[in-house]
Amino acid sequence: MHPTALEAALADIETVFNGFASPGEAVCSVCDLPEEIAYLRTPYVRIPVDVVRQYTFQVSGHFDDQDAAMRRLLPQGARALTEGAMDPLGLGYHGLTVVDWRSWPERQAAAVETLVLAWWRDVLATPRPPYSITEIFELCAAILRSATALLDLWRPGPVADAHLAQCVDWWLEDLLGDDTPFRWWLHGEEAALPGLRSWLAAHAPARLRAQGEPDLAARAELLALPYEERWAHPYWTSPSATN
Repeated sequence: MHPTALEAALADIETVFNGFASPGEAVCSVCDLPEEIAYLRTPYVRIPVDVVRQYTFQVSGHFDDQDAAMRRLLPQGARALTEGAMDPLGLGYHGLTVVDWRSWPERQAAAVETLVLAWWRDVLATPRPPYSITEIFELCAAILRSATALLDLWRPGPVADAHLAQCVDWWLEDLLGDDTPFRWWLHGEEAALPGLRSWLAAHAPARLRAQGEPDLAARAELLALPYEERWAHPYWTSPSATN
């Protein structure tokens, strides 16, 4: 039996980042126990999942070398993330959204990008992913510092369209107001939002109507308009808008 793309990506992460450590890491001796800090300094030792999560979402200023710490955590952290063991996601910045992993050696950077895209493909085919679809999209986009690749992969299909409806419902109020629906996206968010609005206006309405969401589709179409025209549109005074 051939492994899935996600399993292959996880296996590659485990191979590429095997044996990494942050030997001089002190982290924060006030917040962390000596035995927890020792995990970051010591390669090849299994880390308890609660410690993996703790350091994955640790405040950046607590690390001496956050890049090295993330390399140490990735073999277990990637699998824990995709299997749902990092819940809840929206309580801090994931370390990969903070460090400049694209500046890492080519094989390391490629392994991270491949993992994120493989997980997103898998989520789009999974009716009940381990976290909310809005959290997963935001995390993946924040790690990639772009939404483009995620949107390119968001092709029509029953499960993918159901996820799209959830996201549009969650995002639309903010996007219509030229605000952001995202809370944990550090880099590249402002540049990505116009493209997200354009993509939704072009691709979401037909897929929403096919799911019996005509009103949500009508509002998504408004994202194609400039701000003033968007709010002056007859939609807002039509009977359907008040139902």
